Amino acid sequence: MTLREDSRALQAPQTGETQTGQTQTGETLGLRAYRAITRASAPIAKLALHRRLKRGKEDPARINERMGIAGRARPDGAMVWIHGASVGESLSVLPLVSRLLELRPDLSFLVTTGTITSARLMAERLPKGAIHQFIPLDHPAYVQQFLDHWHPDAAIFVESEFWPNLLLEARTRAPFMALVNGRVSPKSYEAWHKRRQSIRYLLSHFDVLIAQDKKNAGRISALSGVETKSFGNLKNAAEPLPCDPHQLAEMTLAIKGRPVWLAASTHPGEEEIILQTHKLLLAEFPNLLTLLAPRHPERGREINALVRASGLQAQRRSDSAKIEATTDIYLADTLGELGLFYRLSSVALVGGSLTTKGGHNPLEPARLGCAILHGPHTFNFDETYTEMRSGGGAALVRNERDLATAIRRLLGDEKTRLTMAEAARISAEASAEKVLATVSEIIVERLSNNLPKLKKSAP
Repeated sequence: MTLREDSRALQAPQTGETQTGQTQTGETLGLRAYRAITRASAPIAKLALHRRLKRGKEDPARINERMGIAGRARPDGAMVWIHGASVGESLSVLPLVSRLLELRPDLSFLVTTGTITSARLMAERLPKGAIHQFIPLDHPAYVQQFLDHWHPDAAIFVESEFWPNLLLEARTRAPFMALVNGRVSPKSYEAWHKRRQSIRYLLSHFDVLIAQDKKNAGRISALSGVETKSFGNLKNAAEPLPCDPHQLAEMTLAIKGRPVWLAASTHPGEEEIILQTHKLLLAEFPNLLTLLAPRHPERGREINALVRASGLQAQRRSDSAKIEATTDIYLADTLGELGLFYRLSSVALVGGSLTTKGGHNPLEPARLGCAILHGPHTFNFDETYTEMRSGGGAALVRNERDLATAIRRLLGDEKTRLTMAEAARISAEASAEKVLATVSEIIVERLSNNLPKLKKSAP
């Protein structure tokens, strides 16, 4: 278990009993040790921030926010704080914030994330009436400074981003706390199962537990000892990824007449499979173009070297390179442009699924007209992939030969490709309104029931 995973299992809510019905029994030994270590680690925390800044993983203009120093004034009135770690959680936050603002325009909303990419997404897409800040590192002084400024009246955590000091302090201040779109990976479940007292203590922080699918609901129920509901994945309700229409027109013209497919959100070990797939397809599609968008764009140089070592020609988006007639692989190694590349290809492999990362969100390409391919490792979105496959919108591939066979069929048969893409779109949209409406209504009801000062005034 990593330090981060271990820290997530060491939490301390207030004593007493929460509305989940769990009795809290006090700090565990591991929690006390973690708190003591972090309390003495301010110099280490600052050094870690400095190193992340040098590696381009922090925003220099907003680095103080990571130390709990607010970058904005707090609005007057009641405030709901929603936290999601990175891009994936941010996509869940956006539709939820928009719907909650519709239902409770009298409230202010603070949204926190921890990555530069998610911050850019929030800047572009967060609705008016919501504020974004970077989450502070889990040092007691940073957390306390953050909470002293923002004074949240309620805290909503999205998916699985829990830190001991953050949750301990939040529980002492916020009268209402909820976990929505909750997720516990199989790996985390096995690790936490060995620390059942700590994880049950962790989950007892929350007044409401809502999981993103039935399998995650089962894992959270087993760990918490409390029945956990699931109404679907909030990511079903996200808006389609945006793109620059001028860039879309320019790149569509550049690839006109060429067969094209996209490998999206790839991880180490997957790029080799993609390059082999490209080579297997060249006999039938000699002018094939493969778009390759790594999950972490900073790996562009590494992947470019891999492409060239394979004997293929590559161009990098981060170099402002144009797609040429001789380009085999176009590396989409930039931030925030996945919506553009999904629109350029009607066939997409969703990465993180050929290796044991657990797969990334298939709803994004489904909304943008893609037939979807994925590997066998999809536990992050297991229920979503299962539903999409059953409706004919996605297909499982296990290696480069499977992948080449699937792409060969889809590129060679327009009717099959369009039918599969439409099935994926229908699957993505089917439960969007249901899950968003249900989760939003539960949160608003519990806010009103638990926080008298947040109740709407009678008309």
